[in-house]
Amino acid sequence: MYVLKQGIKADPHRRWSLPDRIFFGYGACHILAGVFLDQPPLPGFYAERVIPAEGFLGFHVYVTNGVIVFDYHGYSIRDRLLEHHKRVWSGQYAGWFSAIERVDFDLLSTADLNKRQMRGPDQYLHDPIPRARRFIEQRDHANAAAKALAITQVRNGSTGAVMTAAGHVRSAATTGRFQEPVRASRSDQQAT
Repeated sequence: MYVLKQGIKADPHRRWSLPDRIFFGYGACHILAGVFLDQPPLPGFYAERVIPAEGFLGFHVYVTNGVIVFDYHGYSIRDRLLEHHKRVWSGQYAGWFSAIERVDFDLLSTADLNKRQMRGPDQYLHDPIPRARRFIEQRDHANAAAKALAITQVRNGSTGAVMTAAGHVRSAATTGRFQEPVRASRSDQQAT
């Protein structure tokens, strides 16, 4: 796990100059999730957040379809991400534990975010929304999600989760039916 030097998050210039993955992994994960949901590259995703017990650090927001997640790491298995998150934070703080909650507020609304002690998009040095869009557009979502699902199947035998080449997701954790296909935009095709 990357550990930020003391004072970086409090300094808007130093925070903004972090590489994208670190920026979105340390204090702007909710912005990345909000932008993902604003123009979803794959259907069937919603946001969840890790809420540590009172007095602990380790908040995190990501998007998931119930089987796989997308965050600053890219796509991974939901259970694996949560296990990793718990292992890292409980390794640093004895007694660390958290709850997982489905997000029921606008991740790009400063008022909604401030109620939950998170920064709104207009509270960074510059607008993080275009930065998050570029980060998201750099990925081949259908292939990356399919790889994460394949790992799930290998790891668990077979979870019933399948992603077709057309971008359909079929999962016992979602609807059990094929969802709408993913349509690649011109910028998605250029980024691959």
